[in-house]
Amino acid sequence: MAQDNILRLVLGDQLNSHHSWFRRVDPKVTYLLMEIRQETDYVRHHIQKVVGFFTAMRSFAGWLSECGHRVRYLRLDDENNRQNFEDNIRQIIKEEQISRFEYLLPDEYRLDTALEAIASKLQIPSEARDTEHFICDRNVVKKMFHGKKRFLMESFYRNMRRKHDILMDKGTPAGGKWNFDQSNRNRYDGSVPIPFPKVFANNVTPIVQMVEHAGIDTIGKIQPNHFIWPVNRKQACLMLDEFVRFRLPYFGTYQDAMTTESWSLFHSRLSFALNTKMLHPMEVIDAALQSTSGGAKPRAGIEQIEGFVRQILGWREFMRGIYWYHMPEYENMNFFNHKTALPDYYWTGKTRMACMRAAITQSLEQAYAHHIQRLMVTGNFSLLAGVNPARVERWYLGIYIDAVQWVEIVNTLGMSQFADGGIVATKPYISSANYLHKMSDYCEHCYYRHAGKTGERSCPFNSLYWDFLVRHQTLLEKNPRIGMMYRTWNRMKPDNQQSLLHQAQVYRTHLNDL
Repeated sequence: MAQDNILRLVLGDQLNSHHSWFRRVDPKVTYLLMEIRQETDYVRHHIQKVVGFFTAMRSFAGWLSECGHRVRYLRLDDENNRQNFEDNIRQIIKEEQISRFEYLLPDEYRLDTALEAIASKLQIPSEARDTEHFICDRNVVKKMFHGKKRFLMESFYRNMRRKHDILMDKGTPAGGKWNFDQSNRNRYDGSVPIPFPKVFANNVTPIVQMVEHAGIDTIGKIQPNHFIWPVNRKQACLMLDEFVRFRLPYFGTYQDAMTTESWSLFHSRLSFALNTKMLHPMEVIDAALQSTSGGAKPRAGIEQIEGFVRQILGWREFMRGIYWYHMPEYENMNFFNHKTALPDYYWTGKTRMACMRAAITQSLEQAYAHHIQRLMVTGNFSLLAGVNPARVERWYLGIYIDAVQWVEIVNTLGMSQFADGGIVATKPYISSANYLHKMSDYCEHCYYRHAGKTGERSCPFNSLYWDFLVRHQTLLEKNPRIGMMYRTWNRMKPDNQQSLLHQAQVYRTHLNDL
């Protein structure tokens, strides 16, 4: 009996060279990768994001070919490219006389449902396989927290630590604590030199020209002859090694810090490599754990390692579980019923608020901002200003090179905007200028006075903070983690309260002018 001709689809975030699919070369198997407008146009992406994915995909396709696999690669400008998954799949099936279609399970809900629908309409057998990337399956969180209104990441994290025996000492947490977060909230004081970030000089000029010629609407900037992000597994491994040796020893201490001196500080910047599956999360964790046994100078302490492991083993896997539990309803959550449009400077960085200018400009230039810049600067401000969370989410999904929806939307709507009403976070992550002044040097270069509560040059974060609490008092006053702020508000003199609310109204009315 003749063997089936098999077509296997590989998406742009499924570049896992260790997948069992690729262990054996089979001349009857064709691997299909494609650059299509369906993926470039569903949101306005950063130019570096589009170019980064295409470059990594081409590199992966080249690796497959070098290994002897049969590959069909559709470039964006191929004249036979139908620019969507279904039409291209059908065309290749016809051309290659395919009798079986297989694909790896997508991590995004929209593609999961789309490929399932495509497969169901084909006149040949089809099968979906696991990507063999994540540490737990997509339904673990759903099973663990079934029937509960709140999902505690800490409970999930501890369970993962026990299950995989990571940072454990005879059944108890290494170092005597599960969580060293209290030790990891330092402002950067200059006492430790910040290493120059590991970057690459990938020449992506042809792809940039192709994207521009196609008229794809993108945001941000790019240096075509000096693309800094890893685009293959070798580069990703080099970045991992550099992080473990030079950044991990100080990562935890300064992971919440922000400074104009560096756009990445001691952060790993491995998220793009992880989210495209060039790196496996467990190999990243293992590299961090091994940093204590030599080969790194200085060696990383438990506080640094635990903080990093928590982000990969805990937060990343937890976000994925929340995503698959609550999609597609999660996309439309808007707990506060916020309706304001996203201010224009989110697209330009042209604002007098130094913290916002720094975080947004950096995002436009590097397609990157670390988690506190995203949470406590741009996210904090949009929440205080009452911006529609769906608009905020589309901005985050487009502007960051590591933004794929399964991890981005839960962080944005849940952690940043509290649009899910507390499924992820136990309270809204909001702050006045005091936090920004404490954790950054942004306020030193700002037009606004961080200590000013009212008046022309008072920091907008201050009055907007109190205005937010007052507007949403009925929803938040019983929250045990934020209720104390209402007691502080009630102790203020009525004149001071009215001045703060009036100032906030002025700023909200002229949001684009700040």
